[in-house]
Amino acid sequence: MNADCSGPLDAGGPVLLIGAGRMGGALLEGWLACGLDPSSVFVIDPALPEFSVERLKRAGVRLGPQPGELSNPAAILLAVKPQMAQGALPAAATFAGPDTVVVSVLAGTTLATLSAGFPKGQALVRAMPNTPAAVGRGVTGCVAGADVRPEQRDLADRLLRAVGDVVWVKDEGLIDAVTGVSGSGPAYVFLLVEALAKAGVAAGLPAELAETLARKTVEGAGELLARSAEPPEILRKNVTSPNGTTAAALEVLMDENGLAPLMERAVAAATRRSRELAG
Repeated sequence: MNADCSGPLDAGGPVLLIGAGRMGGALLEGWLACGLDPSSVFVIDPALPEFSVERLKRAGVRLGPQPGELSNPAAILLAVKPQMAQGALPAAATFAGPDTVVVSVLAGTTLATLSAGFPKGQALVRAMPNTPAAVGRGVTGCVAGADVRPEQRDLADRLLRAVGDVVWVKDEGLIDAVTGVSGSGPAYVFLLVEALAKAGVAAGLPAELAETLARKTVEGAGELLARSAEPPEILRKNVTSPNGTTAAALEVLMDENGLAPLMERAVAAATRRSRELAG
């Protein structure tokens, strides 16, 4: 994991993870890598394969707590698939206490939908992480419900920061745009690699070489962007010599029908669909 852990992660109490699939599993790995005591972590996921169950047991994580075994945990993380939310919310409500902050990474599930499954006044955070969380390089957009106290927001932030950066918005409506940019964004980058490789083949390169060049170029450009204090516009200009090869390519990509309007339409479509899913 590449997440920057500022120190041993201490949740101040038990943490219950409901759903340990790709995103839930990434969060769990991030917590343990950041020093969270595994004996303070409880996991509920009846769909876990046996090898995952054994691996979690070896790590010291506790599986399938009964209601009497865990009450008022510091945090509950809801990380099941959206279609499983109907069953997960009652389970979470069974364990939640008055001091518990419930953090949901359920796509398309609003704070209003979440609040209907919990007692009035429950602290709720809606979060939208993305798949690079699996390697500690994710970015998560969050919005806090009205009943979240500052220390609860801080705990949610620390738990989510174990898999990458965290940004907060005040308006829940912006989570749909967050979904359109960063939630779905990794797929846009992967498509760029596919398209760049295909363009290389069309230009005469062997397919394997074209894919290697495309993949490594995007990997390297992303790392340069991560390490540089310069904005993307300046980095782009630094690569572009007047009347050179890059300038010729950018003339195509930056025309009125080029990449910018296409990306705007793509993000708008994802944002619109996110709103539809949220009802």
